[in-house]
Amino acid sequence: MAPDKRKGPLARFTVLDLTRARSGPTAVRQLSDWGANVIKIEEPGDKEGAMDDRRHGPDFQNMHRNKRSITLNLKSPEGVEVFKRMAKTADVIVENYRPRVKHRLGIDYETMRKINPRIIYASISGFGQDGPYSDRPGLDQVAQGMSGLMSITGRPGEGPMRAGIAIGDSSAGIYLAFGIVTALLEREETGEGQWVSTSLLRALIAMLDFQAARWVVSHEVPEQVGNDHPLYMPTGAFPTADGYINIAGSGNLFPRLCKVLGMPELVTHPDYSDYKLRHKNRVALVKVIENKTSQRTSAEWVEELNSAGVPCGPIYRMNEVFADPQVKHLGMAAPVHHYALGDIEVVAQGVRLSRTQFQVRTAAPDPGAHTEEVLGEYGYSPAEIAKLRKSAAI
Repeated sequence: MAPDKRKGPLARFTVLDLTRARSGPTAVRQLSDWGANVIKIEEPGDKEGAMDDRRHGPDFQNMHRNKRSITLNLKSPEGVEVFKRMAKTADVIVENYRPRVKHRLGIDYETMRKINPRIIYASISGFGQDGPYSDRPGLDQVAQGMSGLMSITGRPGEGPMRAGIAIGDSSAGIYLAFGIVTALLEREETGEGQWVSTSLLRALIAMLDFQAARWVVSHEVPEQVGNDHPLYMPTGAFPTADGYINIAGSGNLFPRLCKVLGMPELVTHPDYSDYKLRHKNRVALVKVIENKTSQRTSAEWVEELNSAGVPCGPIYRMNEVFADPQVKHLGMAAPVHHYALGDIEVVAQGVRLSRTQFQVRTAAPDPGAHTEEVLGEYGYSPAEIAKLRKSAAI
């Protein structure tokens, strides 16, 4: 590692990144952005690692910034030996293979902890490391369906609807990163590592939060309500003269909303005068509000409703998101230089620390770009590296 180039609260930790696709890389990105020394381990000749449009495309560049890449054949004895040498001094190993794969390769947690008792071994799978579905291939949309998310997403009567992002992958990655940092903190007290794991299914059920709690606490089955809030009305998306806006006007905000809409009579209307009535008659109430909001522009309503203390905001397309002055102020597009793509931007971190800043130091690397550099740091001579390359171990 080059310590003069790496800063941040996690700079003292080395992470061996075996992950692919989205969930695992999401977890590792949380660590690399805060300074961890991340070594991305890729299979020689791996199609995913090939330098093609995907490698230099927005998704890969966003997911794999701040990493160094080496190629290592974990199906060869020589490659496994290299990995074990690296694991002796590493702090974290992150993988998202199917549960049996790591055992077949001989790089499972029990094997690694014998080499390094301090290792934090972090795993993501589709459904869990054990149990009746543990060997099934995991896919975000399948997990969305099994978690119940698709049953509550979309308009009533139109069938299940997936979320517009791979939220199972993303949430599993963020939960795993939190688990890794928690395990590193615990290690400071005990001196011992441990196995941290999550799955797309586990993470999505946890993300369902109050919707899942409606069942486990009250045995109430949530239904689809489209853009309306499932509990608090009127809260949802409403048409305007030139688009759509979100308005949250439930509870004690309802009189304020009615005043801005020019319909104060709704506050005492026999169908809408309290929470239960507004929930019961939500369809009719939405139509009444829609008839009013459609008469003015989004910008007019956003200004007037927010001035009255009623939460309201535009519904943007992605280009409009990053043109918004508040988004610009938050710095959600982070600049980085790529040798082939030039100056590009990736998506910034979702959390801010008052003294310590995350950094996008480097663009996503080409496969094996740092093989010689990294292996040299682990004591391999140029002759030994050449021998490994000749044997197809790297």
